[in-house]
Amino acid sequence: MKKRLISLVLTGAFAVSALTGCGSSSDGTAQNTEAASAEAAAQSTHETTPAETEQESAPAEDATEIEFWYAGGKTAVQVVQDIIDKYNASQSAYHVSAVTQADYDETYQKLQAGIAGKAAPDVVLLDAGVARSLSDKNLITDLTGYIDAADDFSTDDLIQVFADQGKDDNGKIFAIPAYGTTQILYYNMEAFNDAGINAADIKTWQDLAAAAQKIKDGGKFTYGWEPMWGADNLIDAAFSNGGSIFSEDGTQVTINSDEWVEVWEGFRTWIHDDKTMAIHSGGQGWEYWYNTIDDVLNGVAGGYTGSSGDQADLDFSVVAAMEQPAWDEDSTSAPMAEALTLSVLEGSGDEEKQGAFDFIKYFTNAESQAAWTMATGYVAVNTKVNDNAEYQAYVEENPQAAVPFAQASHGSVYPYDPTNGAVIDALRIAADKVEIDGVSAKEALDEAQKTAQAALDEALGK
Repeated sequence: MKKRLISLVLTGAFAVSALTGCGSSSDGTAQNTEAASAEAAAQSTHETTPAETEQESAPAEDATEIEFWYAGGKTAVQVVQDIIDKYNASQSAYHVSAVTQADYDETYQKLQAGIAGKAAPDVVLLDAGVARSLSDKNLITDLTGYIDAADDFSTDDLIQVFADQGKDDNGKIFAIPAYGTTQILYYNMEAFNDAGINAADIKTWQDLAAAAQKIKDGGKFTYGWEPMWGADNLIDAAFSNGGSIFSEDGTQVTINSDEWVEVWEGFRTWIHDDKTMAIHSGGQGWEYWYNTIDDVLNGVAGGYTGSSGDQADLDFSVVAAMEQPAWDEDSTSAPMAEALTLSVLEGSGDEEKQGAFDFIKYFTNAESQAAWTMATGYVAVNTKVNDNAEYQAYVEENPQAAVPFAQASHGSVYPYDPTNGAVIDALRIAADKVEIDGVSAKEALDEAQKTAQAALDEALGK
């Protein structure tokens, strides 16, 4: 699944970097964006489907064929195919056929080849940043006209933080969000109860650090908390401390500001000095991720920071969920909220474009989004899911399902990055130095700043 921020994640190069490493890298690092997820959005099992597995259902006579490319795991593929089948059965003008790819990296690579060879699909699921990059090259259709002409679709129904990721600075709508992801907190209820901790009282990361200390001091749990390995959790907390990636004019990288250093040094202290927190790193594929989850489920750690999409993997008789807090009493919670988006290819014919947009409308309607979020744990992008009776009943029985949706309403978007991924790469390297090696946050972030600023200067032609 797209676990890390993408991923995580979001527009611009951060998203591009997510695509270059969906799944895991050679050193075992899952590369964002959740979106990012990121990571191949392998819901439930974290396993990806074989590349180019075509999903077919019988088309109506004379229906316009719409080809849809996307990546997903077993649960995601099944839910998407169910939505496709219902769409195809709901009308006879269009017939959607899906081709699944192994991950977002493969989707992007094959899409580029398909565009060059005039064999691209009509609609594709991409990280928002990659979709923007293609749109900037005029390879993605502007959906504004289709939206304006539709009396059964309104972007006002979409969660703004996700919808905004499909719009560029000139107002072109190059993508519509398919689903969102954000990293939330999962805590072992026994650990909290034994330590006398009320989750509702945790308003800041300082509160959570104090809770982690109490849990460890109790002696039953080895660690109070386990952040998920990588830059994403640290970026989330920095955003919640008022940190930014770039200056307002976009000419300076600001990842070594006091807001960043304070947050990253806090995590370094908790992991290496206080030893109330810990991370799992390395290993094969998703090994580090599952090891983190297992520690919380098996009573080793009091909780962890993970993807909204983890919900299909968790036992909620053992754990509960809550939103990420603010950094301190003077800040506001603002973790990343990433979107995976649906775009229509500019090279498709007029009928195919109209059919692709018609399918996007169906995929993002309240009923389809309710089915998606209930099955996968990822965030529905249509606010009207709250009016869906089935979803209302599900949330009443499974309150953890509402947590990512609520957090996304105050989430941050990783800004457009013209460095083609250099900034997020620098942050990942810095995160490993802080989390694994115990290097001071200032040293790690100063180095990351220097690398990222050089890349930005080059991108801006300085």
